[in-house]
Amino acid sequence: MDRSRRDLLRRQFDLTWALFDYHLVRLADADFLWEPAPLCWTVRPGPGGTWVPDWADTEPEPVPVPTIGWLSWHIDWWWSTALDHVRGRTPRAREDIGWPGDGAAAVARLRALHGDWRAALDGLPDAALDAVAPFPWQGDPEYTVAHMIGWVNVELMKNAAEIGQLRLLRAASAGTTARE
Repeated sequence: MDRSRRDLLRRQFDLTWALFDYHLVRLADADFLWEPAPLCWTVRPGPGGTWVPDWADTEPEPVPVPTIGWLSWHIDWWWSTALDHVRGRTPRAREDIGWPGDGAAAVARLRALHGDWRAALDGLPDAALDAVAPFPWQGDPEYTVAHMIGWVNVELMKNAAEIGQLRLLRAASAGTTARE
């Protein structure tokens, strides 16, 4: 993969992260479990002090509105899986990735994933970027690791926008500004 494609993916990722970080630094603990609608997916205390996400193997109709806590877990899950693939490790099962239990820990986890992802990408040789991507397309030969990196950028942007919108809605519904 030539340098211009690598640079494009890196710059796209850095821009996406900067837009996400705008919201991360403004999140309060209470934002994470705020339920914006009666039908929500969230994270809940589970056995042994763990936190588990709501989940269905078949997407329900109507689709539940996720909480920021659920979205932060979801990012952790798909990004950890992408990292496992990039590093050549067996991906962890969805059930093996729990929510850390509070907003500050969730943000710290997302920041750690950011650092791990940058390090993993920096360590990939060019030839690896053109290899068949094992995730999220289940090894479809049409998609390369470079496509997977682009997918991570898009998925992160989508989740960042969802978290930002929920943060703003919560502030508006409480009659406060989004900076409070």
